[in-house]
Amino acid sequence: MKHKRRKFDPYKRTYRGTTHAIIILIYVLIFAAEWYSELNRIIRGFEMKGNWLMIALYAFAVYISIRLWGGFGVGRQKLLNLVSSQIFAVITANIIGFMMMLLTAGDIHLMHPIRNRMVPMVVAQLIVAVILPIIFQEIYRAMFPPLRIIQVYGDHQNHLVEKMNVRKEKYDICREISIHEPMKKITELIDGFDAVLLNDIPSEKKNLIIKYCYDHGVRLYFTPKIPDIIVKNTENINFFDSPIYLARNKGLSVDQLLFKRLMDIGISVMALIITSPIILATAVAIKMDDGGPVFYKQERCTRNGKIFWIYKFRSMVVDAEKDGTPIPAEAGDERITRVGRFIRAVRIDELPQFVNILKGDMSVVGPRPERLEHYEMYSGDIPEFNFRLKVKGGLTGYAQVYGKYNTTALDKLKMDLMYITDYSMLLDIQIILETVKIIFKRESTEGFSHEQIEKMEKISKTADN
Repeated sequence: MKHKRRKFDPYKRTYRGTTHAIIILIYVLIFAAEWYSELNRIIRGFEMKGNWLMIALYAFAVYISIRLWGGFGVGRQKLLNLVSSQIFAVITANIIGFMMMLLTAGDIHLMHPIRNRMVPMVVAQLIVAVILPIIFQEIYRAMFPPLRIIQVYGDHQNHLVEKMNVRKEKYDICREISIHEPMKKITELIDGFDAVLLNDIPSEKKNLIIKYCYDHGVRLYFTPKIPDIIVKNTENINFFDSPIYLARNKGLSVDQLLFKRLMDIGISVMALIITSPIILATAVAIKMDDGGPVFYKQERCTRNGKIFWIYKFRSMVVDAEKDGTPIPAEAGDERITRVGRFIRAVRIDELPQFVNILKGDMSVVGPRPERLEHYEMYSGDIPEFNFRLKVKGGLTGYAQVYGKYNTTALDKLKMDLMYITDYSMLLDIQIILETVKIIFKRESTEGFSHEQIEKMEKISKTADN
């Protein structure tokens, strides 16, 4: 019996769009009230159309800020992430608004009056940023209950069901069937569910199910193969009466590389200047702790297989790898110093890498450059792992932001390829902003598991022999 579709499902996008519009409207109305109440009198010289222009510019700043911070996520993101995105967006929009009004006024002495009037306005908006997403998220859950999903799985076990079932408010994978079952049985079962999940199944059978779902209007989720990602953003060629897709497969273009390099230089110079007191204090603390060297360098692999020395603040005891055999840090590793535990937890140990970025060894955003031993391990299991070397390694990246500590090497590779094939400066900015949001998540600083370390040691011994 065909499962009855939920009556509100066709209105999901409409609901999301409406909630996002309401959030922006309330932020702008709060600003408009303060603008007409006092701010336009402080700045002076504004008449009817000028007032409307200032409010319109502020509304644009709000929209861009929410978009950059990923705040358009009602019904998609977890509540905590949604609220934090809104909070960061409010702060960013009002910094832009403050600078905009200060430049318009043309008088530095008006900084304090403008700021004083904006503070209570921002507080009101922050309250809205917390309350409205909670309300809208609860309404969404009531209108759109979790999708009943059937998983069609292959031979590879990747724990995807456990990962998706964490989002119980969105997904309910309540039935599973092997791709080795007859296709007729699979398609008959699909009709009884809201959606189907194709989890790493052979392309030939995947294509059959994709066409069936399209024909019958069934929502479809599937894990992409590496070729799926590579051709994801192909160019449509319209020279002939037969559809042709073009995949250039060259990585970033010359102009993208130029703009990316200019952005890297600007950000690294600014970061080194701003964090110079922290860098100095960290260097002194490490030296005073055990008298050893302040910095630690390690060979890493980046674009086109180039090897470079990556710089970090030393967070382990001297000679932590005495015999030269790589021993990655485990959770609670006794080799980590007292100062090291702190600087690892708050990512201060990574600050010297802005020197690498300034030198051109790395980029601010890109696939995380792997230690040579790790690269050997991953590429041994996944020959396509070298595809991520089409761009420079980065201080942060797509896999670091959207993945987790225990994300598999294959999934990290897929995320890095999604970044490379879909690259834009806007994507770089979004990843940088997302990095700010997740910087205090504990799981991204944990050490390797004992099993991973044993595997790396085996590879190292094999290489020595």
